[in-house]
Amino acid sequence: QLWMGTHPRGDAVIRDNRIPQKTLGQWISDNPTCLGAKVKEAFQGHLPFLFKVLSVSTALSIQAHPNKELAAKLHTQFPEHYPDANHKPEMAIALTPFEGLCGFRPVEEIVSFLQNVPELRALIGEVAVEQLERSGSDDPRGVSAALRVCFTRLMKSEKKFFVDQLNMLVKRISQEAAEGKDTSGSNGDLLLRLHSQYPGDIGCFTIYFLNLVRLEPGEAMFLGANEPHAYLHGDCVECMACSDNTVRAGLTPKFIDVLTLCEMLNYTPAPSSSKIFPATQSQLDPNVYLYDPPVPDFAIMRIEIPASIKLYLVSALDSASILLVIQGTAVGTSTAAASEMTLRRG
Repeated sequence: QLWMGTHPRGDAVIRDNRIPQKTLGQWISDNPTCLGAKVKEAFQGHLPFLFKVLSVSTALSIQAHPNKELAAKLHTQFPEHYPDANHKPEMAIALTPFEGLCGFRPVEEIVSFLQNVPELRALIGEVAVEQLERSGSDDPRGVSAALRVCFTRLMKSEKKFFVDQLNMLVKRISQEAAEGKDTSGSNGDLLLRLHSQYPGDIGCFTIYFLNLVRLEPGEAMFLGANEPHAYLHGDCVECMACSDNTVRAGLTPKFIDVLTLCEMLNYTPAPSSSKIFPATQSQLDPNVYLYDPPVPDFAIMRIEIPASIKLYLVSALDSASILLVIQGTAVGTSTAAASEMTLRRG
């Protein structure tokens, strides 16, 4: 992970020794007008976002981020696990082909897995499974309630029981794969991959509840409060509100908080295609694509400058912004710059 921002857990270090401040947070504190008038007032003189580059080779945890109300409560009660009182809506934009889990699958997909994966069905129990199977699309509240019961029963399974069921499932799918059988009805390839990374972890079963989302470079997904997700593989840029609050429940050796996660989640099923967030091409500049999420903390612009353009002016914004080069090289300067700077990838 590369962090660019002012969060206390990773305040960006200033490498230019001509600048007296050592970190970005200190510099903004001494130069608050750089935020722009609106941002400075709305966010009490702080940079409201955290910008990252992630390179994911093994899956990151099954997690969700609290809304502001819950974040404040968790920070007060458990500051060692929840380091600030802010919400953490976030957006990931793929730099390479990217895979993640995001949001609950349509109910018919979950029911299909419950019928094809007896080990999963055993963990949840017949009563809860049948309630989900009977829930109709004409009753969204009933569907969400049944989904909540099933997912909570899974995540609260007694450890020896779920490890035994997981081992049985892995053994069965491994045998089927060795015999050349189709294991897609049990999501076999992904299960074996996650189990090889996190053997005996309850998070392996969440692939039957959460959408597998595949992004091509330039495609994005937006994760609002209480949206369950996990990044599985690939490189991305990620922007979020300035927070490090994460409620985890699997695929991790870190602190997990199953009770909080199961209570807070948004149990609205939706297809994986609905998780891809569109970029809009700027009407003022065809080189600019805007990813504008439904939160005030941040937006992202992707600027693609053709090689034929020798001089490009990045439009001024009434807010602080971070410019990151992904590909190519350029010489950059600004009215405030002490000198020209050669900009390369990263």
